[in-house]
Order: sequence, then structure tokens, then C-alpha cells
Amino acid sequence: MTLETDIHDARVALAATFRWATRLGFHEGICNHFSLMIPGRDDLFLINAHGTHWSQITASSLMLLDGDGKIVEGEGRVEDTALYIHWRVHRALPHARCVLHTHMPYATALTSLEDQRLHMINQNCVRFHDRIVYDNDYNGLALDNDEGDRIAAALGTRDVMFMGNHGLLVVGRSLANTWDDLYYLERACENQVLAMSTGLPLREIPTQLV
Repeated sequence: MTLETDIHDARVALAATFRWATRLGFHEGICNHFSLMIPGRDDLFLINAHGTHWSQITASSLMLLDGDGKIVEGEGRVEDTALYIHWRVHRALPHARCVLHTHMPYATALTSLEDQRLHMINQNCVRFHDRIVYDNDYNGLALDNDEGDRIAAALGTRDVMFMGNHGLLVVGRSLANTWDDLYYLERACENQVLAMSTGLPLREIPTQLV
């Protein structure tokens, strides 16, 4: 396959992911961002342009950036926080071939609590056992390399970050697997928020079964 084919296929797949995120309510209109490295390349990745509603994102509207965070293809600009989070995470972490950042309602609700942990109370939660980093150091908008690098360093070898007072970051080696994690993470968080709303104690799964 040629580079052009790889870029085209990645564009189509990532655009479809934005559309699904809109259908499921995982978006905030023109805000939040998804990015994807081009297969076989460590110096090219796709990300959404600033100002385009997720329901209107197409394969051709995505921006192609290089390893220095510079635009190679696409019209418009990349929102600053999108650049500094995604570019720096891709650059620092080899396993972060795909980076999905959202303010999904139930997951973000948990990041707004003093205790933002996902408790091991159902099968969807257990899927994420020992895979989550809880970042409690909210520093406002990520507007420079230092904050992007701090986020990447905090994530380390794990693939899910609960960003305190902010939202979620999920990374993975493929778009399909990362999207699958994002979906089930929100479902796990939804279950926990509903369980907590009863005011009754959470029923943790025994440690030996997790």
C-alpha cells in the first residue's frame, strides 16, 4: 500500500469515529479532539480542525500534521490545546498511536469529584483494572509543550487518564481498539454514577476476581 492510500484510509476511519461519537453524545460540538498516527509512520498524524462540528467532520476536513506539530495538509488551524495534548502524547509514547480526548458526560462527572476513581463494581469497570492514571493536577488549558509533556509523562505506559476537573484521555495502538475502550469506559462510568445516585454503598468485586 502507498502512503497516499494509508492516509486516505486513516482519514475515512477517523472521520467515521467522530460521527459515531456525535451519535452517542460523546462530544461537545466543535470542542474536544481525536487524533490518529498514519500506519507505518511516526511523523504523521491526523487531527480535527478547530471550529468544525463533529457531526460535520469528513475525511477531507481532517488536518495532517508532521512530527514537529506543523500542518502538512488541510485548511484551517488546529486548536491550541489539541495540538499540545495530542502532538506531545504521540511524540512521547510509542503505544499512543491513537489519542481520543473527550468530555463525555458520565466520565467527566467522575473527574469532577474529590474521589474520581472508577470502582471495580461491574464487568465493564474490571476491563480497566490497573490501566487508569488519575491526574489530579489540573493546570487549566494545555497551551504549551510543558503541559503536554506533563500529561504524557503522567500517562506513562498506561492507556487511560482521568483528567481531574477536565475529562478523559484514552490512547491505544489502533483506532478500533481505542474507540472500543472509549465506549466501554463511558458505559462503566455511567453505571457507577447511577449506582452512586442511589446513595447506597458500592458493591466492589472481590480483589481476587479483578
